[in-house]
Amino acid sequence: MITYAEMTKEQAHKIAEIDRSETIDFIYSYSYGQLQETATNHEAPGWDDGLIRELQERFQYELSNGGMAIGAYDGELLVGFGVLGHKFRGMERNQLQVDLMYVSRNYRRKGIGTRILDELSDEARRRSAKYLYISSTETRSAVYFYKNNGGEITDTVDLELFEKEPHDIHMIKKL
Repeated sequence: MITYAEMTKEQAHKIAEIDRSETIDFIYSYSYGQLQETATNHEAPGWDDGLIRELQERFQYELSNGGMAIGAYDGELLVGFGVLGHKFRGMERNQLQVDLMYVSRNYRRKGIGTRILDELSDEARRRSAKYLYISSTETRSAVYFYKNNGGEITDTVDLELFEKEPHDIHMIKKL
């Protein structure tokens, strides 16, 4: 049975328990108002030490500055998590970012990601946000996940986030 709980910044080390590997069959790019699909056959590996440290630092930064995180657990094992950013974004400052979101490979397509996104959405509403801002990795699995959960491509990208991840597919989700 999967359980869900708010995470603390002291639990950043648990991110290493996530198996983020996946087979990537399609990637997307967004240009001139169109989503372009490109076939690929790539096996994305698990974490390396540098990426784990970077993600743990982002996790701790967001939680230290008012963000929040939800974890999904199979017993004591962290099998999924999502982080709601602390900074309001958008022209009207009514968007909060889904800063990080991962579900372990063997736990995908079981509703865990949807439940985490729902929890982040509920918290964003409590904070008076009107939208979630999503900077999705360009893989088909990620893009479809967010689109199937209410995300829509936005032409009004957050420049700070676009500069960090120019290949990401930028979306918003109305709350």
